[in-house]
Amino acid sequence: MIKRRKTTTVSAGNVKIGGKYPIVIQSMLKLPTTDVQGCLKQINALAAAGAGLVRLAVPTHLDGLAFGKIVRKSKIPLIADIHFSPDRAIEAIEGGAAKIRLNPGNIKSKEDINRIIDCAKAHKIAIRIGINEASIRDLKRDIPYKQRTALMLKEMAGYIRHFESRGFDNIVLSVKSSDVLRTIDSNIAIAEKFDYPIHLGLTHAGIAEDAIIPASIALGTLLQQGIGDTIRISIAGEPVGEVEIAKKILASLELYKSNDPQLIVCPTCGRCQWDLISFAQKVKEYLKGVHKPIRVAVMGCIVNGPGEAADADVAVCAAADKGFIYKKGKKIGMAKKSQLFNVLKKEIASF
Repeated sequence: MIKRRKTTTVSAGNVKIGGKYPIVIQSMLKLPTTDVQGCLKQINALAAAGAGLVRLAVPTHLDGLAFGKIVRKSKIPLIADIHFSPDRAIEAIEGGAAKIRLNPGNIKSKEDINRIIDCAKAHKIAIRIGINEASIRDLKRDIPYKQRTALMLKEMAGYIRHFESRGFDNIVLSVKSSDVLRTIDSNIAIAEKFDYPIHLGLTHAGIAEDAIIPASIALGTLLQQGIGDTIRISIAGEPVGEVEIAKKILASLELYKSNDPQLIVCPTCGRCQWDLISFAQKVKEYLKGVHKPIRVAVMGCIVNGPGEAADADVAVCAAADKGFIYKKGKKIGMAKKSQLFNVLKKEIASF
């Protein structure tokens, strides 16, 4: 069991963020914020998929007005993504944001940063201090690896001191890079130095099939070390996919209790004497309508199959002309291959 690091507790609306609370899955809308109905539809889909917080871009005054309308109808707390404009930050806070994401390096005036901090303090909302490697002003392309991490840590420490000097500590931290190793190292560094909750993400990870592996390595490595209190998987595509990937990463580390079934499939080898892949695809499609935390295994042969599927709730292992059915690791019967799928469905339904 993973022991998560102790942190302060931050409130974003009714969502608690911090080491003693479950890790919060986030996503970000892919629509213009001025599309109020479209945004609400996407927020509802994300909430249904398992997102606890959703972030929206607020680049213009019209977006700020729309953000306030969306907040009033949203089922879950919303985060305003702020860059460059202190006025947009204040509009979003006054419009009902539960939290804002702010990169202070993009705000030119210290007085403007103070205005934002004081407004957030008055409205009792959270601020995520978000630093992206690409936005660090002193970062030159040829700066060595270790110095990049040190610069990110130095910049974060300066911002934290500034916020604390204003009496504000309802803070979440994030340091992001598109580089897996620098993401890991920089987050370990801030986790060792500060006790604020940390938001994890690998920025600009790519389209879904390209994003899954680097995001899983970066976030999985940190989560396994107890680091991370909220997470977002950044992919170019539908945001519900971000939530689904996040859930799978967390569930694989036993950090998320899912009501979705899990399918285990043998990779196959020369011993396999049946069309396991087509059968497994059929089982996967059937499981989309099953809403219970059941483990189902489809194995290629009876050599290693029963042992490898021993911790499955229901498993099938097939030979040349028949299949064997296992329940909780014990063989309970066999069936012809033509009947195997229906027998498997019946056993799944019995749970």
